[in-house]
Amino acid sequence: MIARHRPPRLLLLATLIAAALAGCAVQPRALTADERQATVQADRSAMATQQEPVQGAITLEEAMARAIKYNLDYRLKLMEEAVAQRQLDLSRTDLLPKLALSAGYSGRDNELASSSRDVITRAQSLVPSTSTDRERVTADLNLSWNVLDFGVSYYGARQQADRVLVAQERRRKVVHLLMQQTRLAYWQAAGAQLLEGKVEPVLASARKALEDSRTVEVEKLRSPLEALNYQRQLIDIVRQLEAVRDDLAQAKPRLASIMNLEPGQSFKVAVAPALDAPRISLPVARIEEAALLNRPELVEAQYNERIGVLETRKALARLFPGVELSLGGHYDSNSYLVNNQWSDVGLRVGWNLFNVLNAGTIRGLAQSQLEVAHQQRLALNMAVLTQVHVSQLEYLGRLRQYELTQQLNSVEQRILQYTRNASSANAQGKLDEIRASASAMMSELRMYQSYGALQGAYGQVIATIGLDPLPESVPSHDLKTLGDAVRASQQNWSKTVNPGGGA
Repeated sequence: MIARHRPPRLLLLATLIAAALAGCAVQPRALTADERQATVQADRSAMATQQEPVQGAITLEEAMARAIKYNLDYRLKLMEEAVAQRQLDLSRTDLLPKLALSAGYSGRDNELASSSRDVITRAQSLVPSTSTDRERVTADLNLSWNVLDFGVSYYGARQQADRVLVAQERRRKVVHLLMQQTRLAYWQAAGAQLLEGKVEPVLASARKALEDSRTVEVEKLRSPLEALNYQRQLIDIVRQLEAVRDDLAQAKPRLASIMNLEPGQSFKVAVAPALDAPRISLPVARIEEAALLNRPELVEAQYNERIGVLETRKALARLFPGVELSLGGHYDSNSYLVNNQWSDVGLRVGWNLFNVLNAGTIRGLAQSQLEVAHQQRLALNMAVLTQVHVSQLEYLGRLRQYELTQQLNSVEQRILQYTRNASSANAQGKLDEIRASASAMMSELRMYQSYGALQGAYGQVIATIGLDPLPESVPSHDLKTLGDAVRASQQNWSKTVNPGGGA
């Protein structure tokens, strides 16, 4: 009989030894080159998967829609919000009673026998006996509910519900920053697109004049000092033009990155014939009020303060005694039992007295956390008000700079026209024309850059106020529907910040 039980014991012992040896054999394993290559390919495929292809010139509204739908940073915030919602779903289950099911098998190689001894005479009073089978199967199903845990879990679930709202506000903040970046990058790309065909002709003329001047120097047709001064001016013009060309070449890749387009993908942006300056006529006091009401950071701070209040209540709930109700069903295959199946019910009260002794400290800590959240909200209020005034001043400054660069560009273009009309075939006249062409193009570049900065400052004011680029609900999430929703929101922005609608 005993030998019958030894093989399972030996098998169990061998299994444990094998598992221990396998655990000791674990060593660091670096990724192979093939594994890294496969990961890189999978990541590159996932970054731009399932995107609607670019068709025609991209408008500002489409650029914003693409940023909302495909930008990876925004996708990350959406996933964080989804995780917070899942955590809320899990925290709701903590409110339910605990239902535990357990089953087991036990066996031994001899009898579980015992005898009794007289406590006075110390003599054995009963012969050895047993009331337990060598092999047993047990099963238990227990339902328990702790009132104290329910109260604590209730406040925890309400806190997690507020954290879901916090995640939504953080997503709103990312959208506001994303729209501001998209607006700035879009107009920089628009300026680059308008100038990309004007740089090369001027650059080619300057290089041709530079080669002619070097030929003149070699053939000694002019004095060496005069030829070198001429070359110096031409080289400086070429240097400036190449710097402009390199800067313009980076504008579209930055916009493509925000829209999550493939690097190097060619596309056009739609540019209006006239670059009208966006207007803001809303009084600063109204902007302050709207910002304090709409800014996602302040709404998040209010939720955090509410979470702090619930933390105080949760700390106080832990001071009360816990009442646990239990109900269970049990089974035991032991043949010596009269009843192999039975049910039981219980009531248990427990109280952690140390929590009572530390009640003042616990309440003080919770209250301090609440006060910290309150002070953080007040500090954020002041920071938001400061941002309102700074963004307003930034917008006004950029507006003045844009108007001045418009006037300067008009003057430079007229100078170029007069220079071309008055230039002659001599080298000095050619240099004047090249210099005027480069100056006019640089002036036009500064005008587009100034307009992009003005649009960025306008977007900063919009973000400072906390205006959302999309309504609360959108019927569909295709690019056309999102673009129409963004366009409608922009029209509402214009009415909000420029109620009069004047220039």
